[in-house]
Amino acid sequence: MFGRGIELKTTEQIEVMAHAGAVVAEALEAMREVVAPGVTTGDLDALAREVITAHGATSNFLGYGAEPGVPGFPAVVCTSVNDEVVHGIPGSRVLREGDLISIDCGAVVDGWHGDAAITVGVGEVSEEVARLVEVTESALAAGIAAGRLGGRVGDISAAIEASVRSAGSYALTDGFTGHGIGSAMHQAPDVPNTGRAGRGPRIVPGLVLAIEPMVTLGTSRNRTLDDEWTVVTADGSWAAHCEHSVTWTEEGPRILTARR
Repeated sequence: MFGRGIELKTTEQIEVMAHAGAVVAEALEAMREVVAPGVTTGDLDALAREVITAHGATSNFLGYGAEPGVPGFPAVVCTSVNDEVVHGIPGSRVLREGDLISIDCGAVVDGWHGDAAITVGVGEVSEEVARLVEVTESALAAGIAAGRLGGRVGDISAAIEASVRSAGSYALTDGFTGHGIGSAMHQAPDVPNTGRAGRGPRIVPGLVLAIEPMVTLGTSRNRTLDDEWTVVTADGSWAAHCEHSVTWTEEGPRILTARR
């Protein structure tokens, strides 16, 4: 452990996390390829289950948050459509031409976790929606690039915020952050999507962070639906969400959830 319960991984443990990350990357790419009008969010969940199982991995989403009398999250992916920001539950919802879907997926290999997310347009989407995805992907890339050994988590936060602010009238979702990841899916430290450079825990060898900007076309405010999982924008504006699990070496960032 490092400072305030932050878990640092050995080189060997990071290699296992890279294996888990590769499973996540393959599942996300398989889902990206089949996203189309007429596909249901449940179809995507079923496909992710197949990929995760085929690689001998397990899901870290399925049953997440379970406690006595509470079954936890009921699927292996989160599928958040249009104004849904995060944690949408897959099911019978049919995707339509022009929709936008964020897909968040995780996997566990030998007790070590991977976590990543993509946002995909369904068929032909509007220029405004396509631009939202570009802004979110650019913010993720900026955050990853801002991290370096000896730097601070706040460097990542500041870079994400600056990237989004410079893109135009977009908002970063209140109350949701990235996080540490390793022997559990969610660990210290939080990785806010806004902040000041030079603040927060130091980035050192063995630290792994899940960086995940969530950007909307309208407000930063949000609410949770009655299913107690799905988070939607307060004003109904559409949202995008992108995520990678990342570590840093002397050579720079290593994205553990990139496709091999």
